[in-house]
Amino acid sequence: MNAMWRLHAAVCTLSLLSLSSAAESKARSCGEARHAYHAKGFSLANVPHQEISGEHLRVCPQGHTCCTSEMEDKLNQESKVEFENLVEESSRNMRTTFFSRHKKFDEFFLELLDNSEKSLNSMFTRTYGKLYMQNSEVFQDLFTELKRYYTGGNVNLEEMLNDFWSRLLERMFQLLNSQYQFTDDYLECVSKYTDQLKPFGDVPRRLKAQVTRAFIAARTFVQGLMVGREVANRVAKVNVIPACVRALTKMLYCPYCRSMPGLKPCHNYCHNVMRGCLANQADLDAEWNLFIDAMLLVAERLEGPFNIEAVVEPVDIKISDAIMTMQDNSMQVSAKVFQGCGQPKPSGVGRSARGISDVFSARFRPYTPEERPTTTAGTSLDRLRVVWRTMQHSLIDIKEKLKESKRFWSNLPDDICAKGKFTEPDEDQCWNSHTKGRYFPEVVKEGLTNQVNNPEVDVDITRPDTLIRQQIMALRVMTNKLKNAYNGNDIYFQDSSDEGSASGSGSGCSDGCTTEYVFVGTEASVIGADRGDERAAAAAGKSCSVGPSLLLLMAAIALSLQATQTQWR
Repeated sequence: MNAMWRLHAAVCTLSLLSLSSAAESKARSCGEARHAYHAKGFSLANVPHQEISGEHLRVCPQGHTCCTSEMEDKLNQESKVEFENLVEESSRNMRTTFFSRHKKFDEFFLELLDNSEKSLNSMFTRTYGKLYMQNSEVFQDLFTELKRYYTGGNVNLEEMLNDFWSRLLERMFQLLNSQYQFTDDYLECVSKYTDQLKPFGDVPRRLKAQVTRAFIAARTFVQGLMVGREVANRVAKVNVIPACVRALTKMLYCPYCRSMPGLKPCHNYCHNVMRGCLANQADLDAEWNLFIDAMLLVAERLEGPFNIEAVVEPVDIKISDAIMTMQDNSMQVSAKVFQGCGQPKPSGVGRSARGISDVFSARFRPYTPEERPTTTAGTSLDRLRVVWRTMQHSLIDIKEKLKESKRFWSNLPDDICAKGKFTEPDEDQCWNSHTKGRYFPEVVKEGLTNQVNNPEVDVDITRPDTLIRQQIMALRVMTNKLKNAYNGNDIYFQDSSDEGSASGSGSGCSDGCTTEYVFVGTEASVIGADRGDERAAAAAGKSCSVGPSLLLLMAAIALSLQATQTQWR
């Protein structure tokens, strides 16, 4: 009986060994792995035809394998490069959006400036002739400084506009009192009376309130597009830590070693790997979203309250009104200046027979719509309207693209691991880190601190990525500038160890203010526009002071005037 049992056991053992040997022989073929490995551009030299023992492997599962140590090292490098390219590719559309929209907005705004300057120069040369040409540098300098301000130059807008009005007053005062001679010191004394006498009436104050806000908003908005572009470019160049490289290799290429190169990773498995590798990028998301929200607020300002359609009259009319006001009040202005600065010496040259006042009355008077000079491109207002309408369409496009970029960094792992694109939809027919089958670990949340329990990537949560932290700070600074621009405040941020201190021109900072940076502000109040925002600002404890002098000339830029025509009269 024992002999029969032993014979039966021996037959069974031989049968099992035979079946095991046949299965093992089939599993040892590395044909598919060799083909996939070669398709990656690697040489097939020293690549096994059949599985070998895998004790030498450091990343992929040991046991029978189609990978040598050299193959695993090469696949390690391939994983790193592929991941870098994957992040670059996934963020390309968003980065391109910031680049192209920044370029387009910048071109449109500079075109507004150029057209405004050309239109004014052409019209005033024809209308006022030599009188304008002899004083044209006052206006040319103004446009030069405005362009420098817009492009980020170190220009204090309020001081620059004060200087413009002072120079214009000096020129006008000499023309209106041509029977006297004036020294430079005397003219400097004259300019000090600009605020007190208000020789140009209320026009400068009204234009300041609207045009200055437009410039502040436009410059800050284009700076925001540039910052968004730079941050996205830097963050897209991901720093791949060794633990991430190992996890990527295990997910992407260890199936090669098991002779299953076509097997895609499980969806949740991919999520854990990507959330571990992109943990620092996800931490950028909160500040990124605040930045996008602030950009959208300023964009609404630019297409709403600063709309070209709200411009009542073009710049030539505004300047004519201001100069006519100066001429009408010339006797009172001159008398007060003479009283304060002293009686000037006669020039020895009397007034012309016609009289300088007659010259002003004839030349510097507003046109009726029928009389207004035109150019081949139409009136200055018509041309600026065409440019601004094009710019408005661009703003609508920019707003849509900005909305699409919200939560981009926290959603990046989801985008990369999209089912069917990068991962296997069938949860039972996917690579789970060691074989084909379901992936059971839970998916961790995004962000650095949540990676403490990541089963796939060993992330040191105590060491945040320095580059990412720098970009978070850059976004925070830009967001604060955008919020202030939305309220009409021109903020120049500086890093400061003395947190909580701030300086500005007439700004009152309370609990509603950001006290993280020192700033110098130029603030423009709102007149006849956005009263709801003024109330909100007042409720937040902010106060805006109206500067003494501002810009006639920039009505032609026409980015931001919501006042009605009756307000100008």
